[in-house]
Amino acid sequence: MPSFTSPDQGDDLEACVLRFADLDLKDTRLINPSSSLKAELDASTKKKYSFAKKKAFALFVKTKEVPAHTLECKEKWWKCCQQLFRDRISIHKHVATQHADEICHQTASVLKQLAVTLNTSKTLRSEDSRKPLKEYLTCNREVSAWLPDISCFSPDELISGQDSDGGEVLLYYCYRDLEDPHWVCAWQTALCQHLSLTGKVRIATEGINGTVGGSKLATRLYVEVMLSCPLFKDYMCKDDFKTSKGGACCFPELRVGVFEEIVPMGISPNKISYKKPGIHLSPGEFHKEVEKFLSQANEEQSDIILLDCRNFYESKIGRFQGCLAPDIRKFSYFPSYVDKNLELFREKKVLMYCTGGIRCERGSAYLKAKGVCKEVFQLKGGIHKYLEEFPDGFYKGKLFVFDERYALSYNSDIVSECSYCGAPWDQYKLCSTPQCRQLILTCPACQRQGFTACCVTCQDKGRRLGSSPTQSSFKEECECTARRPRIPSELPQQACSLSEPEGISSHLDQPLSAARAPSATSCQARTPPPYLREAF
Repeated sequence: MPSFTSPDQGDDLEACVLRFADLDLKDTRLINPSSSLKAELDASTKKKYSFAKKKAFALFVKTKEVPAHTLECKEKWWKCCQQLFRDRISIHKHVATQHADEICHQTASVLKQLAVTLNTSKTLRSEDSRKPLKEYLTCNREVSAWLPDISCFSPDELISGQDSDGGEVLLYYCYRDLEDPHWVCAWQTALCQHLSLTGKVRIATEGINGTVGGSKLATRLYVEVMLSCPLFKDYMCKDDFKTSKGGACCFPELRVGVFEEIVPMGISPNKISYKKPGIHLSPGEFHKEVEKFLSQANEEQSDIILLDCRNFYESKIGRFQGCLAPDIRKFSYFPSYVDKNLELFREKKVLMYCTGGIRCERGSAYLKAKGVCKEVFQLKGGIHKYLEEFPDGFYKGKLFVFDERYALSYNSDIVSECSYCGAPWDQYKLCSTPQCRQLILTCPACQRQGFTACCVTCQDKGRRLGSSPTQSSFKEECECTARRPRIPSELPQQACSLSEPEGISSHLDQPLSAARAPSATSCQARTPPPYLREAF
């Protein structure tokens, strides 16, 4: 991947890594490193010699990097010439004394590419605005030109630690206009396959939204490539990538596609744009606002609404204290929820939050467009970043995630309960009826008694399936979802009485029944839809 960074912009060794990832460190056909090297270069390129040498040195050191052998150690280690180096000074000394020839060879190659890159950059700047950057990116339609060089790593190094103990899951998004999302889709597919990553990546003309899992080496390379790509490097930083313990095992496959929206709100980006969101608050600023809100004597009469933008099955197992958690099944219902409860937000200061921040970007834009709120704020980085800074803060319970892990735990609070006996429980499982695939909270004691379905209807389906193996077609519906209102109302004058004060999270379900035989009314317990259908 060619560099778009000028030597005049700094000589930071770490920053230059992967800017020339397509160089072959094993290429012996490069010009001979001798005193004639500078003489072979033009006057302009001679000035870049020191810069190129530092880049070459950094690239060589980078190829020797290996994960630390202990989980407690977060420092980088290096392995070269059958030796293990645990600090940067020692590996630098080793490379400088034992690999001077290789560095000279590499310096020559960097200089050649630098000259080509600078000439290309000048050409780009001289062209008019009708020829955007993407023309440079796609002049070579082969996406392989934009993949990192992994020849210095063995296949085992790239995939080792892909399990939930040694691997990692990335969560990120970037709103920026993309002129050729299909090319980006092809590139992302090739990139993830190149690094043995699984997960989901959504691409649209409005940007990219992804969650991928693999080894820590693979995810690190993925981040470095994203941050060095001209399409995203000016729009993203390392802090935009949320990380959690996991791996490729957290996703059944890799799915990359082009959509109209990078998060499905159901409204065209041409009508509600990400460019007009609410005011972003850092986790620290958001924490102070929530603290101020909770300190008020009467939260019902407060001019602040703490709004959870997620689906009910997410907020059911974890949420901020005092929040309003809409009882909606999909984020595409959020606009209708706002419309139906618009008076609730009139002259209010709204503090919005979601998992990683992406739903708040356009959700806050939609709420702002209604023109009824006093102010609209959103949590930058979402709950994910908040919990990294305040694991024992005002967010209680688990953080729901859209993969095989179902949830991440940052504190010991349990805010939900078993749907059958009412015991504290917050670990989701899939409904045991194959045609349903809903998520269900059922504690181990109830599971041992065979209560593994989301409701009585599905429990009966499971029994009929067991007794009639040939009967395999059932509609994917049950009373859990069919009898629930699609768009709930929070307004007191309408037929929607809340068991808790307005503005307080209102979906702690009652147990299905102590007798394990729920009535039609009790089947309104808010059991979620198939989780894999919900696009993060």
